[in-house]
Amino acid sequence: MGSDRPPVQLTGFVGRGPELEALAAALAGARLVTVAGPGGCGKTRLAAEAARRWEHAVRWTDLSATTDPLVVPELVGAAGIPPDEPVLIVLDNCEHVLEAAADAVLDVLRTRPDATVLATGREPLGLPGETVWRVPSLRPDDAFGLFEARAGRRFEDAGARRAVRTACARLDGIPLAIELAAAWSGTLSPEEILHGLDDRFDLLVRGPRGVPARQQTLAASMAWSHGLLDEPDRILFRRLGAFHGGVTLDMARRVCAFGVLGDAAILPGLRSLVDKSLLTAEVGETSRYRMLETVRQYAAAVLADAPDAAEVRDRHLSACLDLTAAAAPLLDRDKDAWRAAITPERENLRAAAEHGLTSDDPSRGRELAARLPWLWHLGGRGPEGLVLLRRAIETRPDDRSALQARLLTGLALVADTNHPRGLDYDVAEAALEIATEAGDAETAALARLLCALGLLGRDPDAARATAEHVRNSASGAGFVADGATALLGMIHQLRDRHDEAVPLLRAAVAGLTGRGDRGVASTALAFLAESALHTGDLPEARRLAAEAVEVARPLAEQHRIGLAASVLATVEITAGRTDAARAVLEPMIRMLEEARPPFVPGLHRAIGRLHLAEGDPEGALAWLTRETVATPQTLVVIAAAQRALGEASCARATEIARAAARALEIARAANLPRTIGDALDESAHASPSRAEELRHEALSLRIEHGLWLDAALALPHLTDDPRLLKIDVPTAGRTELREAVESVHRMRGRRGRPSSGWASLTPAELSVVQLAAEGLSNPEIGERLFMSRGTVKTHLSHVYAKLGVANRTELAALARDHL
Repeated sequence: MGSDRPPVQLTGFVGRGPELEALAAALAGARLVTVAGPGGCGKTRLAAEAARRWEHAVRWTDLSATTDPLVVPELVGAAGIPPDEPVLIVLDNCEHVLEAAADAVLDVLRTRPDATVLATGREPLGLPGETVWRVPSLRPDDAFGLFEARAGRRFEDAGARRAVRTACARLDGIPLAIELAAAWSGTLSPEEILHGLDDRFDLLVRGPRGVPARQQTLAASMAWSHGLLDEPDRILFRRLGAFHGGVTLDMARRVCAFGVLGDAAILPGLRSLVDKSLLTAEVGETSRYRMLETVRQYAAAVLADAPDAAEVRDRHLSACLDLTAAAAPLLDRDKDAWRAAITPERENLRAAAEHGLTSDDPSRGRELAARLPWLWHLGGRGPEGLVLLRRAIETRPDDRSALQARLLTGLALVADTNHPRGLDYDVAEAALEIATEAGDAETAALARLLCALGLLGRDPDAARATAEHVRNSASGAGFVADGATALLGMIHQLRDRHDEAVPLLRAAVAGLTGRGDRGVASTALAFLAESALHTGDLPEARRLAAEAVEVARPLAEQHRIGLAASVLATVEITAGRTDAARAVLEPMIRMLEEARPPFVPGLHRAIGRLHLAEGDPEGALAWLTRETVATPQTLVVIAAAQRALGEASCARATEIARAAARALEIARAANLPRTIGDALDESAHASPSRAEELRHEALSLRIEHGLWLDAALALPHLTDDPRLLKIDVPTAGRTELREAVESVHRMRGRRGRPSSGWASLTPAELSVVQLAAEGLSNPEIGERLFMSRGTVKTHLSHVYAKLGVANRTELAALARDHL
């Protein structure tokens, strides 16, 4: 029935400012504008608001009042509006009488040149000169505002706000769905509403009275659209319910074209569903068709009750297996190309694998899961991959096949970047055993490399030996060979053997980047940046760290990006550029506030250093204590932050001493010279009576390992010579730093070292004493300190003479009291 004004709305209009401006611009530039979109997207409200802003006469007609096409011409028109007066004719809900509405509009446009028509519907009218304006989903802030408005309350709690925003996103920003969800706010918490969306068609059933039946529940809205489809489109629509994350034309043909629906029907069917707002088309080199998740869930529900459901899902699994098989050769030569082929189908691949794993014979689901670990390792969705791989393994827990070895190796690979807590090593070890037993040399090599990586945190010497074995036995160039080379370089870098680390890391980066192995390449670049930083080449450190970030960025994977960003921020902090460091870390800080932040080693430490550099030791401690693993590097920064808070109280001094002592203990055990030096500096602050001795021990250690920047930063505590203190460490070159450091060291040397007692021991002798006191044998000490057995024996004989002890037992007893 026609009216001279839009229908009265009982609830306020929320948001949509940019959309209304765009719609007004469309009306200004065309005589026929169709607002198209799926049910519940807000077409009527947008049209009504646009009509209210129209400066001239308005004629509003709701075509849902009739299902008789013959009545439509009587409802449409400009009756009562004087000729030659501009008029906006609004036809709301055209989809069920589409042809009659199109004929009526065409007649109006021909007879009333002063008329503009605004139509709403789930598909265009299909007339010449028609501008189709597709209704977008609500923007996140508008969606949140609509939820609050319909709930009749504000959500101040951070957890509740996060739940509401997540719920709005999961509801695709569809206004009807958001309003129905908000209606539960008097009964359920936002978190409970969010949980209920797992079965949204059961939850969203309580619409307001006084609105059309199709708008009272989400299911009714979808059923209305579904009922308007012809039979071929209904078949295609439900079969598309097997897809997640969209579908290409090729995949749609592979899965949906069978039985009464042939290949030739797929493309016209896709176009028809796009016209009817049940699909959206992303046109590109390979066009992709998507359903809103709410629409997809309805299609999946219809499919579940259809006789062809099992065949559709089996064909979907087969298509995904074919896709991964075709892309598999790219894994070894071009991982960027592999990711480009696989990543758009990530949701489909996961869904297909899950379907396969629930079958009576899960072998095809297990096979698909075994082909996907690199997707989860590099794609920022690791927890999802861990769940899928565990399920695949647990379907055949006693299996000893090559497939089981691949699944276990994949689980270790994904665990590596997702806070493994030892899982990576244990699983890799099991994978190595089964792969070796099954004769799968390729899987065994990768499993052994992952074993070496898992050993890094618990036994660096064993990690080095295993990595060397992998590198020496690797056949040709490939990820395993380059990964082992990178790992060896990292181990040498951690132990400040930079002359050996740098060539290894550079060689690894060259091989890795050439094949698109961005993840490990980025980490290797970050280690190179740290080498350049601590050995005194700050510009090169900044360049390498920035390159590490850029190499990782295309992965959109926060573990690698965060690790590289942490190193870049540390470089900037060392250079005194705290603003630049904060700019680097701000996105990472926001990421850590997520409900389930990713695992990024060293990120909390970098943020703590930033707060410390900004003069906020309390903020530094808050971030540092959030780290779940107490590394010696973190303990050193904790001690520095505690010291910055002041040493006025005995309790604070005790905390500083404890953190520094623990850091020194762990660093000595792991043979980390750089961290030993830092811990000695902090110990010097905590022990004023031994400060000079400890600082010079740190200086000797840094000189021995070429840590010129670290040594130069400590010079103010070692000399008052103004010529040496005027050096601007962040801008000085490596040679200038080295000359200043060696000058201070020579002055200490001229004073002479005592001939006996603890102060007479060299840093190397102290390291030997520490390990001997722990009960290590001479060969074990040599392995740990990279010394020959003869060198260890010589050091011990010097120590016995200087300390006046006769054997290792007396040395151990004396060391316990002193160390």
